[in-house]
Amino acid sequence: MASSHSINGVSSVRIIRFATLLLVGGFLCHWGVVAGNDHWAYQRPGRPELPRLAKPEQAASAVDHFILDRLAKLGMAPSPLAKPGQQARRVFLDLVGRPPQPGEVDDFLANPTRREYGRMVDRLLANPQYGEKWARRWLDLARYADSNGFQADQLRDSWAYRDWVIDAFNSGMPFNQFAIEQLAGDLLPGATISQKIATGFHRTPTCNVEAGVHPESNRVNQVIDRVNTTGTVFLGTTLECAQCHDHKYDPFSMRDYYRMFAFFNNTSLEVKQQGNGVTWNFYGPTINLPMPPGQEARRAELQEKINELQASKGLGEALKREISKLSKEKEALKPASTLVMKEISEPRDTKIMLRGNYLTLGDSVAVGTPTVMHAYDKKLPPNRLGFAKWLVAPANPLMSRVTVNRWWAAFMGRGIVATQEDFGAQGEAPTHRELLDWLAVEFVESGWSMKHIHRLIVTSRTYRQSSRVSGEHLEQDPANRYFARAPRVRMSAEMVRDSALAASGLLAHRMHGPPIYPPQPNGIWRHVGRNAPKFVAAKDENRFRRGVYVVWRRGAPYASFVNFGAPDRGACVVARPRTNTPLQALTLLNDEAYVEMAMAFAGRILAEPDLSNDEQRIDFAFRVALTRPPIPVEVAYLNQLLAKREAALAAEPKVARQLVSGVKNWRMPAGVEAGDLAKWFAVASVLLNLDEVITKG
Repeated sequence: MASSHSINGVSSVRIIRFATLLLVGGFLCHWGVVAGNDHWAYQRPGRPELPRLAKPEQAASAVDHFILDRLAKLGMAPSPLAKPGQQARRVFLDLVGRPPQPGEVDDFLANPTRREYGRMVDRLLANPQYGEKWARRWLDLARYADSNGFQADQLRDSWAYRDWVIDAFNSGMPFNQFAIEQLAGDLLPGATISQKIATGFHRTPTCNVEAGVHPESNRVNQVIDRVNTTGTVFLGTTLECAQCHDHKYDPFSMRDYYRMFAFFNNTSLEVKQQGNGVTWNFYGPTINLPMPPGQEARRAELQEKINELQASKGLGEALKREISKLSKEKEALKPASTLVMKEISEPRDTKIMLRGNYLTLGDSVAVGTPTVMHAYDKKLPPNRLGFAKWLVAPANPLMSRVTVNRWWAAFMGRGIVATQEDFGAQGEAPTHRELLDWLAVEFVESGWSMKHIHRLIVTSRTYRQSSRVSGEHLEQDPANRYFARAPRVRMSAEMVRDSALAASGLLAHRMHGPPIYPPQPNGIWRHVGRNAPKFVAAKDENRFRRGVYVVWRRGAPYASFVNFGAPDRGACVVARPRTNTPLQALTLLNDEAYVEMAMAFAGRILAEPDLSNDEQRIDFAFRVALTRPPIPVEVAYLNQLLAKREAALAAEPKVARQLVSGVKNWRMPAGVEAGDLAKWFAVASVLLNLDEVITKG
């Protein structure tokens, strides 16, 4: 019999046993909650009843019942409604990504009723700019870029996928179909060109074409990226933790991970050696895009001319040169292409990678889904299409929750589940579980309508309330976890630029097509990547198109976007960081693009008819930039600024001409003097730099 020491009459063996039981029991208890269907995130959501309110007339939508009920239980009062101009500006920024311009919200401002507000919302949901605005957020999730990434970071054609996302949002494509086509559009019966383009979602990972890269290693890394991104985007789950071992906190095993891996493992190599040297090149499945009718006709015309010339007897040097010229023109008119997913003919044998190493393989696994979730229907095909249909099944407890939570965070500043990317044990619990479930069920039962959920949120009283922070709210809920006020958040980089373009009157509304090259500081691309392509700033309307179309080179994203927190999109990004740095103010004051916008804004102010004095012009400028009139102190300050600038320019008349002539690719309005323009440029620049102008509040 083993001996044991005693501590206060209790044997040390018993103490050790008791401590062990506590540790193991605690761990198992924790794991039991997480690993089974007991964890809230893995329970299929049901539609809860709307809480009864003491004052039901306060609720404008179902959303408000849950928010107001919780606030009442906490002894907190909601904020009053925001001013009509603030409501209009907020919903324009959220739905189409720019502030309203004069004339667009006159009906609502004249009659700020719930009904008129709803009409304004419906117009915005039908506006093509809706898709452009919301595509930006999705492209962050899809890690969309126009280049490969890594050191070489050469450009590649992916823009057709970006355009597909914009069109899908504008058309109101059901979100379940939106997911299916991106994951497996190429596998749908009779797949259309559009459905194949949609699979660009998983052709966006980084791709290393540097010398010495191992093609299979590169391919495996891309498959891993696809699995991890799918988990983040559609399941709000940190699946990547199970790549090397069973998940430490959530109920996902390593076997689960590689069973999902098997769905995506049947892709071809995308990097191949070029020639006998050390040069590697990017390959992979592509499809040609339909050519515009005029382009196709021109190609046929050129080919006919080439055939006629080649049929001529005795081709002289002149004819040869002409044939060469026509051939080059025809080649330049070749159809654009885009990257798509395509299965190899024979499925690969997928094996567990021990410690995540593709060179150290374990047991073979068949395709499958996480055991903690709903079962995989045996009627579904064992490929990406089957997986996609499993993913959007109503029984899936995560996808609808994760999606509506992400939209709520976009509108309200934080998610009902604050950790948007992690609905697991280490993520935060929902602050309003019943609201989350109600929205998730409503989403599915509405036919997976994104616009329906967006309308529900933005027409709620909760969304329309003031963002002003009261002392009570600051003390009781400083982080606004319970949504007693609207959020104040700095706009995204793209929205900052688009808003300035809208205020200036320069914003071009042409949609779709290859990426655009607006002005940025010289030389940024020169030192990034091997044989870096040239960045040539556009001089036509492409200079002023929306930010969603700006070229996205991973090694050097558009400079002003980086200053406002845009990612390089080397990986899936759920939420951009909120930053506030001096570089942002310097960008708005000095960047060539913003100087150009400020000058155009000044020209717009001066060219506006029926404005007879500076006070009226200041009022107009505020309504354009902020959807509100200025207060007296603001008018007084800007009048002082105008007087100072006028005096300074009178002392040095050449400065005005130099300033105006230094702004390229912009034409001064007829009848406007350079001195007046230079003076009002200062006002326009100040307004575009205001914190209020770059903030959604």
